[in-house]
Amino acid sequence: MSYEAHFRVWRGDIDGGALHDFTVEVNEGEVVLDIIHRIQATQAPDLAVRWNCKAGKCGSCSAEINGWPRLMCMTRMSIFSPEEIITITPLRTFPVIRDLVTDVSFNFKKAQAVPSFTPPKELQPGEYRMQQVDVERSQEFRKCIECFLCQTVCHVIRDHEENKPSFAGPRFLMRIAELDMHPLDVADRKDLAQDEHGLGYCNITKCCTEVCPEHIKITDNALIPMKERVMTRKYDPLIWLGRKIARRS
Repeated sequence: MSYEAHFRVWRGDIDGGALHDFTVEVNEGEVVLDIIHRIQATQAPDLAVRWNCKAGKCGSCSAEINGWPRLMCMTRMSIFSPEEIITITPLRTFPVIRDLVTDVSFNFKKAQAVPSFTPPKELQPGEYRMQQVDVERSQEFRKCIECFLCQTVCHVIRDHEENKPSFAGPRFLMRIAELDMHPLDVADRKDLAQDEHGLGYCNITKCCTEVCPEHIKITDNALIPMKERVMTRKYDPLIWLGRKIARRS
């Protein structure tokens, strides 16, 4: 069964723009990205939108749908009523390039600032061994498709542009936490997470977890445990004293 839907799509660039109205056909089983493609094909051939796999695995088609960060390819039209006005806007936290395409290079810079996996020097490639429980513990975080929905919804940078230089965001704090819990990673990431990547800014509202299309429990399984390890080092009197003595010696 098909029907006519009312879409409002943001058109513009970094200098400004506005919502444009479109009435477009919707067919059974379609997703929002299908409708955006139909608008491109029939009414606005110059509409800019980023997409790749259309299978929820590349993270390219992130946008805000009725104010909620989502993947357009994974948002079914069946969740909206035929009478509902569907508003599509670019990710709010990042600068607009054109229409629905945003400049997410902030995230790539933050990724480069996270030190890579650092195994013990005495082990050679092929000699790494891990318990299965340790593999499973970090496997959840490897599901991340870097859609950056968690980044755009995090109010620390969404509402405070000035925090961007000192806050990596949930995606990359999760990466630091994953490496910190890796039994073969010898780099000390606790001070790094707190001092350079702004772990202390996170106040665990769990908004990042709510928008994750891979259902990764970012807050509960990565950020909170990382905060606990950082605070244990900082405030546990025995650990604090041990570090003082080690530095003197």
